Amino acid sequence: MLPVSSRLRFVRVHVPFLQHLRFFCSQPASNSKLFVAGLSWSVDDRSLLDVFSSFGDVTEVSIIYDKNSGRSRGFGFVQFSNEDDAKYAKDVMDGKVLLGRPLRISYALERVRGAPLVVPRISSAEPKD
Repeated sequence: MLPVSSRLRFVRVHVPFLQHLRFFCSQPASNSKLFVAGLSWSVDDRSLLDVFSSFGDVTEVSIIYDKNSGRSRGFGFVQFSNEDDAKYAKDVMDGKVLLGRPLRISYALERVRGAPLVVPRISSAEPKD
């Protein structure tokens, strides 16, 4: 199988289209909000707050739950009062294990309601010459 970089397909588009698309794409929120993935189902808001409050003043913690089952979807968000605390927490906690699962931490993206989220596609097929 080819490496991922050779399986990416790029499409050539006109510049005005890209400027229009940039308006609809997700933009980074303030760098004080972290996206935390890889959470165990047993992690709740309080335990996530306890873990991240040692890095600074946490203003908001939210874990996303499934509408039907009520069970955690395995990710959540942590909002810090300033960007330096968020960066420190991201640098230290990314890849650390919490309740048996490694955390994947990145800066949260601001989601625009009704706008498509643009994600690059990776093709599993061999490229044709």
